[in-house]
Amino acid sequence: MTTRATFSALLTAILVAAVILTGCSAQAAADKKTTLTIWYWNRGLDDKLIEAARTEFPNVRIVAQKVGGDFKSKLKTTLAAGSGGPDIVAFNDWVTEMFPNADRFYDLYELGARDIEPDYLPWKWQLGVTPQGRMVALPIDTGPTALFYRADLFEQAGLPSDPEEVHKLMGTWDDYLAAGKKLQDALGGGVKLTDNIGTIYTQVNAQSETIYFDKNDQFVGGDPSSSAKRAWELAVKASSMGLLANANGGTPEWSAAMNTGKIASFVGAVWNKEILQQAAPDTAGKWRVARAPGGDGNNGGSFLAIMRTSKHPGEAFQLIKWLQSPDNQVKSFADVNLFPSAKTALDSPVMRRKEDFFGGQATGEIFTASALHVKPTYFGPRYVNVNGIVNRQLQSVATQGKNPDDAWRDALARIGKELLR
Repeated sequence: MTTRATFSALLTAILVAAVILTGCSAQAAADKKTTLTIWYWNRGLDDKLIEAARTEFPNVRIVAQKVGGDFKSKLKTTLAAGSGGPDIVAFNDWVTEMFPNADRFYDLYELGARDIEPDYLPWKWQLGVTPQGRMVALPIDTGPTALFYRADLFEQAGLPSDPEEVHKLMGTWDDYLAAGKKLQDALGGGVKLTDNIGTIYTQVNAQSETIYFDKNDQFVGGDPSSSAKRAWELAVKASSMGLLANANGGTPEWSAAMNTGKIASFVGAVWNKEILQQAAPDTAGKWRVARAPGGDGNNGGSFLAIMRTSKHPGEAFQLIKWLQSPDNQVKSFADVNLFPSAKTALDSPVMRRKEDFFGGQATGEIFTASALHVKPTYFGPRYVNVNGIVNRQLQSVATQGKNPDDAWRDALARIGKELLR
């Protein structure tokens, strides 16, 4: 009995020791892993792809954190603190706001980005490069623009409904507004050509190379070289012709107007597809997409950057390079509708799949053509503030009857004060 008890105790001790050693080994292996933290917003990256990256990089512990609320403010607060923050951070289309803090991020050219630059759309790539040539951010997705329109309403008004014919008739903004007058005369006051004055202003600028600033960050918004005044005049013209529903995007009024057929068309980015389908489910099958009047443009799209506080920039770059490879961009498009910034990804069959909501049209073909012809644009660090001033004055013209000339002068005066800050 004593011998058996002793043996049993010894066996138990051996098993306990083995468990402890196994646990220690597992912990030691985990401790050897490089930890990389990523900040992004919901659907800013493909969660399935992040999970796949954990298998692709077995020696990296990926901590993916979805940041809610005001993402940009949290990032700016972190930069002001001078410490903390993630290894990898997403930027939205406000990437140029980060240029004054370019030294707080690794120059991706120094980590090997030049090797993959040919894979990407040149205009999108350059959006993440400062005027001094420092590459702050790697492209994720793009926001090519096109004309969304109700084919049934166009037909009722005697307008073409085929995308190619629509573009042929409405190739310029003036042509588009003229067609809108015809549509409203035919259908009566219950239907408007488009949603709001700000949409026209934004989309005309999206087709331009110069909006408010040159690459020396000098304000040129009042110069003929800038698209701002031309965009203003076209937007005001649409308002004076009574072609606007004065329904702002993201509001219940906009959704209701889309769902009940009170708005016949609008120029928007590819990401508007999902918004439109959620807002106007009763109109499924009635929408089509054509190349935009006035030319191709881009509105939106995001990036990935590596913060200078990261202790593992090499590993971080390999991770973001893999996440945004052409093949993985195709997967992200299929999973979460992130429109590719990699050129070969645009050739994927998934870009040509037909969509029931758009009457069986493969809208990816239209947006791909748009993405391939976007002009390179420089926005500058103060773009958001300046654009906000102009749009507030535009709204006063459309909804309060303010004199357009007075509103333009007031916009320039307020911009001048803003730029002195």
